[in-house]
Amino acid sequence: MIQNKPTYISLFSSAGVGCYGFKQEGFECIATNELLEKRLNIQKLNNKCKFESGYIAADIKEYSTKNLIYQEIEKWNKLGNDRVDVVIATPPCQGMSVANHKKKDKEIERNSLIKESVDLIKNINPRFFVFENVSAFWKTGCIDKQGNVVAIGDMITNELGDRYLIHNEVLNFKNYGSNSSRTRTLVIGVDKMFSNEISPVELVPSYVSEKTLYEIIGDMKSLNWGEYDSNDFFHSFRVYPKYMLSWIENLEQGQSAFDNKEDELKPHRIIDGKIVINKSKNADKYTRQIYDKVAPCIHTRNDQMASQNTVHPVDNRVFSIRELMRMMTIPESFKWINYDLDYLNQLPIIEKQKISKKEEMNIRQSIGEAVPTAIFRQIAYKIKKNISFPKLTKKDIKEIIEKHNLDNTDNLKEFLLKNKDRYSLSSFSTIIEYANSKRQQHSAYFTNKFIIQEIFENLPEFEKDELEIIEPSVGSGNFLPFIFKKYENKRHVNLTVIDVDSDTVELLKILYDKNNIPSNFSLKFVCSDFMNYECECNRVDLIIGNPPFSKINGSYRNSLLKDNINKESTNLAEFILEKSVRFSDYISMIMPKNILNTPEFSTTREWLKNYRIDSIIDFGENGFKGVLVETVNLMINTKRESSYTKVISTTLDISLVQKSQYIFDSNLPYWIIYRNDFFDEVFKNMNFGVFDVFRDRQITNGNSSLNKTDKYSIRVLKSRNILDNGEITSINGYDSFVENEQLSKLAVGKYFNNSNVYLTPNMTYKPRLIKKENGYIVNGSIAILIPKNENLILSKTQMDYISSDEFRNFYKIARNYQTRSLNVDKISCYWFGVNKEI
Repeated sequence: MIQNKPTYISLFSSAGVGCYGFKQEGFECIATNELLEKRLNIQKLNNKCKFESGYIAADIKEYSTKNLIYQEIEKWNKLGNDRVDVVIATPPCQGMSVANHKKKDKEIERNSLIKESVDLIKNINPRFFVFENVSAFWKTGCIDKQGNVVAIGDMITNELGDRYLIHNEVLNFKNYGSNSSRTRTLVIGVDKMFSNEISPVELVPSYVSEKTLYEIIGDMKSLNWGEYDSNDFFHSFRVYPKYMLSWIENLEQGQSAFDNKEDELKPHRIIDGKIVINKSKNADKYTRQIYDKVAPCIHTRNDQMASQNTVHPVDNRVFSIRELMRMMTIPESFKWINYDLDYLNQLPIIEKQKISKKEEMNIRQSIGEAVPTAIFRQIAYKIKKNISFPKLTKKDIKEIIEKHNLDNTDNLKEFLLKNKDRYSLSSFSTIIEYANSKRQQHSAYFTNKFIIQEIFENLPEFEKDELEIIEPSVGSGNFLPFIFKKYENKRHVNLTVIDVDSDTVELLKILYDKNNIPSNFSLKFVCSDFMNYECECNRVDLIIGNPPFSKINGSYRNSLLKDNINKESTNLAEFILEKSVRFSDYISMIMPKNILNTPEFSTTREWLKNYRIDSIIDFGENGFKGVLVETVNLMINTKRESSYTKVISTTLDISLVQKSQYIFDSNLPYWIIYRNDFFDEVFKNMNFGVFDVFRDRQITNGNSSLNKTDKYSIRVLKSRNILDNGEITSINGYDSFVENEQLSKLAVGKYFNNSNVYLTPNMTYKPRLIKKENGYIVNGSIAILIPKNENLILSKTQMDYISSDEFRNFYKIARNYQTRSLNVDKISCYWFGVNKEI
């Protein structure tokens, strides 16, 4: 039986420099795959794999190579490893690198090695995966399974998005733990089984201040020509032809040899007795580096001055291997060759030179190809920390609450204090939510992490270095880790978190003590109703949150109406939104999806057109755990007018950028966020707005009967009674009837013998239209459409068009693909129109 350690597999692993960080954090390597055996041998020196068979020097495109990886997984399964924790893939980047001037015709095919990694991830099914590559990686072309050229990011999302929550981000590693500049793409995936516990955003390395080159190597010994540091064999450099010495010896820091005035001091060749200046495709060739700046990006040809940024700030040489190791955060414990350092240090110079000649290029190229060790170590640490916590089901949480009587606030506080190292912040947040007996009263519901990650991706970037942010209804604090992460690079952030529930505020103070608050954040806890809260500053930079959707009335509502634009609103979230817009530059707020279309929010929609709505994220019904309500997130910029709006649907996998005026068109009854050419084509062929609507709100199961009798003889038509073909059918056990005497008391009774109106089932994406006949009434599941022009008579063909595939597809767009807010009301009845071409 193996020890209970986390496991990983590394693909395109080179010498294993990056994933050595996983080894440092106690991960076991199941298998490592690298095409070049000389690179793989370095991994063996560092005892990366427990079993020799885990080192796989073979082409990953071959089935036999994949099979060797699967065999190692099976071996570990038999030893008790239930599942691979992490798959790391760092495929070759030459074909996609902006530094490669010799691009080949087959670069897209070369880039398609990423597909091999994706296929393996699908088959291995790890808990997490990590890709690292050049900055252009996500948008670079590759060939998918169908032979089409697609963006790598699209291919990863299409193949893995159903199973994993995925985050991609371009980072300069100098601000995330590396000691040198290196702008790269990180892609992190988390199995959706764990997405309520951890999101990929939270696994991204933490922001740190960059270090200067002097801080990294300034204490190292100065080296003369061909010298080896007597205490460190690896603090040495590859010598170059001595005639080049004059090109660099008088350079100041930051100067290139091409800046020399005399041609003979510039990099050149002698051809037919004449000086021919070398071409400088990159301005950083033969350039002396600057101690007071960040170390440069390390490339594979770091052995020669003609490569990029290789000349030492003071010495007339390239950087030594040890200096490069420091820049790439490779620990001194990492072994390059099968000799101890003490042995290497005592060798005669000639022997040292022999070893260097044999090994140096492999080492230097390995460093240039590598991911800085500290980057992967941080990811490994965060993954290990997460998987060390127990994964609590809803049942587990309820049992914990019952066992420890956590519905008592004092008990809950004590539980949090005693178990802070036992459960994750996410688990504690969920426990707080379920233990809160007032959560329904305050509409306080847990926000899923996948939603917050999508919001995170669309939060504004600020140029200013100090921010004021408010979370107006903080609840159990689910937004806080994401706010911390998004603005970790700011000098200082004042974050005010507000909640109306005093118990919730006190519990959050326990969860977010000084150990869980970044050093650049000041966290202010406020117990208050946000609507009554007066900010100390006149204006803030961002208000972000998930306000309660509760209905309000009476004196409380009346007190809020005086400042509200929308005088019809009864939803507390709308009041919070308006207040936020009034005194914040940016607002990111989860709202009920019916803000897009229902009459209650008509004034709000019109008012918001005055501002720039940067994005609308449609979460459908996936916003809250266990609560069936559709939600959207609005990202509003109050400093600018509308121009373009990004529309994202997490349920339909749609992402598009729309002209704001196009989707907020005043010629439409409300916002149509998925509007497209197809919609416009149908729209121009129709006359809309020809009906008013009536819907019954009186007939219930209590005042109707499922059986027709002498007393209950008035038929009540319901939605299922209208078939797709427009015929009316009877359904045993479903049909309904009301009393004869009741007819005159029902508002719908006036339509009993009215055949000049039309009927359509309510709450459906399968609209169908029939002309009402005399002798029956309908309940609220059917809308009565009343022609505004009494002379309007629809033909059978016109009515049939409403149930056509074309109109139904149009209708879905017209209703913004809603699933809960499909009532045919005084606004949405607009869409039942007349086709002008029929």
